[in-house]
Amino acid sequence: MPTRTQSTVVAVFRDTSDAQAAAEELEASGFSEDEIYVNSGDRTEIAREEGSSRHEGGITGWFKRVFGSDDESDRPYYENAVSSGHVMLSVDTNEENVDAAADILNRYSPLDVHREGEGSGSAATTNADTTVSGATTTRTGETDQSRAIPVVEEDLRVGKRTVLRGGVRVYSRVVEQPVEETVNLQEERVRVERQPVNRPVKESDFRTGRDEVIEVEEYAEEPVVSKEARVVEEVRVNKEATQRKETVRDKVRRTEVEVENLGEGSAKGSRSDIDDDFRSHFTNYYGTTGDTYENYAPAYRYGYDMASDPRYQGRGFNEVESDLRTDYARRYPNSTWERIKGSVRYGWDKVTGRSSSASTSR
Repeated sequence: MPTRTQSTVVAVFRDTSDAQAAAEELEASGFSEDEIYVNSGDRTEIAREEGSSRHEGGITGWFKRVFGSDDESDRPYYENAVSSGHVMLSVDTNEENVDAAADILNRYSPLDVHREGEGSGSAATTNADTTVSGATTTRTGETDQSRAIPVVEEDLRVGKRTVLRGGVRVYSRVVEQPVEETVNLQEERVRVERQPVNRPVKESDFRTGRDEVIEVEEYAEEPVVSKEARVVEEVRVNKEATQRKETVRDKVRRTEVEVENLGEGSAKGSRSDIDDDFRSHFTNYYGTTGDTYENYAPAYRYGYDMASDPRYQGRGFNEVESDLRTDYARRYPNSTWERIKGSVRYGWDKVTGRSSSASTSR
């Protein structure tokens, strides 16, 4: 069975009216009345439903459920606030609705229990304290208030694979075709002729008249066929490998986390004020270039944010310029460092409070 994250949002108010008003708005916003817990001094209440078994054990059981039995970081502040007569309100919800619940509670001016514990006697902040539980609902009130923002950066990896693009298939087979050749043949025929003669007999005629056999043979030529196989051509199949270079272009993503200091007296001020200041600096130093502020705004904000980065705390701009230049070129490959360097320096000096002629160089 999958687990579900359970969160508890806790706020302390000066009086019951503020706490009840906050509880009513929570219910009107869709939070169940069974999820809302209100405590005033030694009196324990659940908004509009008393005696719920979920809150058995009184205020002591409630503190154990939310903060645990061994948590010594925040629990004493809330115990002191309750013992001083202040009203404490908590609402149990899932992680997705934590911010909505905190926003509602903040509208009713909750106390900063940490300053109240020091005896300041005034509400130094209007932020409701949020306590988030672990991965299961067996223990609702873990005291870990940290929230992690994963910073993801993609790397481009280019490999190679072999694909079939074509080829040649060679067939070899024996075929027959008719041929003809003309040859002259000689043939002999024996012809016997009788010719009548009338002449005197000669002595030689008697010698030839003896018994004699004459044999004449006839000869004829006939074609004699023989075949001789000869190699008249060779077909060779081979491959020729060539190499080529191809540039692979793609886009990789990375997570950019902007840290803005919200404390009083912060050198940063509000985001809109800073942006107005950047625009004013752009107008004074780059207004005649024909360029637009939108092309320089990333450089201003980059220098502004990097000055607050823990990696560069306590280091001067000249000391880290090489690192900033490399990082900026990776984020904005179409920009030229020498062109926007002055804007980056101005954003940096806005946070560090330093002034330098380099911040206004063009």
